[in-house]
Amino acid sequence: MEQLLVNSPVTQDNKPKLKTEDYYLSELAGTFCDPIIAYPGGWSDVIPDWLKQAITMERLLMNMAAISGKDPTGTDAEACAYLMTASLDFSFDHDWTQIYLYVAGRVCSKAGKDVPSDIKVESLNDQQMHDLNRLKAWLYLTRVRARQERDRAERRQRKEATAAEHELAQPALFQF
Repeated sequence: MEQLLVNSPVTQDNKPKLKTEDYYLSELAGTFCDPIIAYPGGWSDVIPDWLKQAITMERLLMNMAAISGKDPTGTDAEACAYLMTASLDFSFDHDWTQIYLYVAGRVCSKAGKDVPSDIKVESLNDQQMHDLNRLKAWLYLTRVRARQERDRAERRQRKEATAAEHELAQPALFQF
């Protein structure tokens, strides 16, 4: 399998990260098939369709950036969807309200939706930006883990099915 060298940070053992074609194919498939991470509480069905489409488009853009060397992370639209569902379960403090309004404003603006000027947040302070970046990283890792678990379960099921077929085809030499 051909390996592609990615312009990414040097790992702890001073070797550049190598990513295979399978990695990139998995990431591309994940763009369309990975779940949208919502806050647990049963509100995932209220995410609007336009936001789901924005998530897919931003994931595609993130994949293109990752190919050129940027570390992949969650997107603004994914953070907006997560914070939207979380806000339906409990109220936010000042910082998370600012983060939510900042992300929602960016996502809505990209989608051509009007954002009232009295709630639009143009920038975040360093701590708020750090918290947003941590949320995005967590969202990305959570959806990748979900994809990996789903892939493992599929491989396990195929392996068990193959073993069962082989057992049926192979006559038993001794029966006790």
